[in-house]
Amino acid sequence: MTIYETIKVAISVKQAAEHYGLKVNRNGMACCPFHNDRHPSMKLNEDYFFCFGCGVKGDVIDFVARSFDLSSYEAAQKLASDFGLDPKPPTSAAMLKPKRPYIRQFREDEMLCFRVLMDYLHLLEDWKVRYAPKTPDDDLDDRFVEACQMIDYIEYLADILTVGDLEERVAVVDELMKESKIAFLQNYVARKRKEGLSHGEER
Repeated sequence: MTIYETIKVAISVKQAAEHYGLKVNRNGMACCPFHNDRHPSMKLNEDYFFCFGCGVKGDVIDFVARSFDLSSYEAAQKLASDFGLDPKPPTSAAMLKPKRPYIRQFREDEMLCFRVLMDYLHLLEDWKVRYAPKTPDDDLDDRFVEACQMIDYIEYLADILTVGDLEERVAVVDELMKESKIAFLQNYVARKRKEGLSHGEER
């Protein structure tokens, strides 16, 4: 294992950024130090950083090289020194599988979340009309109640993914992807649509 591989295994981009004074919020976002950034537009994860504003990207060594105007080798040496690592390749260090760039994964996750939210929203809008009580004395259908309770919230989430700033969108996507919430909602919508078709419901 080379010194570069050793550094990448031992030190995450987020760790290095925070060590050198960058404030990273709980969503892994920070103001990009490489352009005049007023709102956090740089995403930092374990092994990769990407700025949605200026497009700069790379690994932990690239981050330090760019921050201190160093060569890749000098950046690796600085990291080894500052984090107390032996620059000689350790025999026991495990190689990490390369991960896909965060930007591509985020866009895929965001598109999935938006599509599922819109499917659910259309279902709720249909329920609100289809199962509305005909008279004040009618019992409220559970689907009508769910529609009344959920439409505003689902519209709010969809609006964030459509017109929100980057930090807001990342927060929504992270929350929806957590514990497979979006997958559960996707299955729920599909099941409810199937139930409606099997019952031969018509407008």
